[in-house]
Amino acid sequence: MRSRGMAAARTVLLAGPTALAFFAGGYFAQARNWAGLAVWALVVAGVVLTWTGARLPAAPRARSGPAVWLAPAALIALAAWTLASIAWAPIAGNAYAAGQIAVLYAGGLLAAVLLLRGPDGAAARLALEPAVAAGTLVVVGYGLSERLLPGLLRFAQSATADGRLEQPLTYWNAMGMVAAIGLVVCARLAGDERRRRPARGAAAAAAAPLGLGLYVAFSRGALFACFAGVVTLAVARPDRAQWRAIAVVLATGAIAAAAAAPLPGITGMRGSLGSREAEGALMLVLLALIMAAAWLAQRSLAARPAGPAPRLPQRAPWIAAGVICAALALAVAVGARETAGVPLGGGAGRLTTLRSDRYDYWRVALRAFAHDPLIGVGAGGWSVWWLRYRPYRDGATDAHSLELQTLGELGLVGAALLLALFVGVGLAAARAIALDPETAAGPLAGCVVYLAHSPLDWDWQMPALTLIAVALAGSLIASATDGQ
Repeated sequence: MRSRGMAAARTVLLAGPTALAFFAGGYFAQARNWAGLAVWALVVAGVVLTWTGARLPAAPRARSGPAVWLAPAALIALAAWTLASIAWAPIAGNAYAAGQIAVLYAGGLLAAVLLLRGPDGAAARLALEPAVAAGTLVVVGYGLSERLLPGLLRFAQSATADGRLEQPLTYWNAMGMVAAIGLVVCARLAGDERRRRPARGAAAAAAAPLGLGLYVAFSRGALFACFAGVVTLAVARPDRAQWRAIAVVLATGAIAAAAAAPLPGITGMRGSLGSREAEGALMLVLLALIMAAAWLAQRSLAARPAGPAPRLPQRAPWIAAGVICAALALAVAVGARETAGVPLGGGAGRLTTLRSDRYDYWRVALRAFAHDPLIGVGAGGWSVWWLRYRPYRDGATDAHSLELQTLGELGLVGAALLLALFVGVGLAAARAIALDPETAAGPLAGCVVYLAHSPLDWDWQMPALTLIAVALAGSLIASATDGQ
């Protein structure tokens, strides 16, 4: 009975973000409320099932120490502080909604830790990566389907998308991030020698639609986040099989994107219905061929001896972190110096510039922080400050940076709690990598994809995206607490 209950709860945990994606990513209150009820029900189920399983024989565990529980404690405290800011926020309803989001993620992290640890936790964590890969493929594949079959399918399109991939999440940068996480996780699956060869070949083949989705989202931040995840994965698993798989996955995604680049019906949904149908049919054939080639390439490489593992410097993780941070800082600095010029469109031209409205959003966030550095202006208060101090009349509700928005709205207290969350996940990841690098490498790389993008957009307000990262972080904490 317990095993069935645990299997059902884990299925809901792993499939939840994919299901939520089809309700505008959980951005609006109703879907977010139901998601919150679901994750806290999973927490209750996890507590009950853990208690009933306490009488079962368990494998010996190494002492994990209290540090690995820092992340859940910090996220719970951040949720409490966000709700407390209702007392001084300019709009109590906005602060309450922000608190709901934080409570949702706190429940999601606790549920992931509870359900992915224990006597059979290692097997459950092994299933996480295929579930994430399959979920991202479903979400991205759904968004691409109307481009590939325009005569049969037509989804809602917002004018601001300008042809970029936005469904079902309704936001193109979030879709790019889903594709980026999927690509990195597929690279790990393809390089994981514990998996069966057909599964590794399928992971490589999935890189074609995921790479196409990442391209037609035209999200510069998602491309950078994907780079950060790939670097992390290469350092976390420094073996030839993994590096070969990374090369196959990146090549597959890049070829799919290059094949679509000259097809305006695919990249921007432009042209007559007849021309779009022809381009869609052509792209379907090309995707099938690219996926088949990726499958065969990965299967062939997996059959070869991996050879001795490459030797990286002892400080390779710190070097990788420095490269990622330096690349982000350079991109921000270059973009801030670019002149306004012609307004950015939704196509590939966006990839040739780093210019963005985000710099104005960030200045307003820093101005809000300066107003009350300790406690901030209250959750959801940035939108009010934007109305007061915006340099132009465009509307915005988020500062497009989790860190700066937290600093402006929740002050140093909120920023310290957010930092504690990140540090806690990092400590758990370090322990998990030391204990079981094969299982921890993929979740770590996926978390880095999310973290690298968090200073650049409002991923925090998109639960279907953030809950993927929450589940990956929960897997790392569970692995660290199990000590297996």
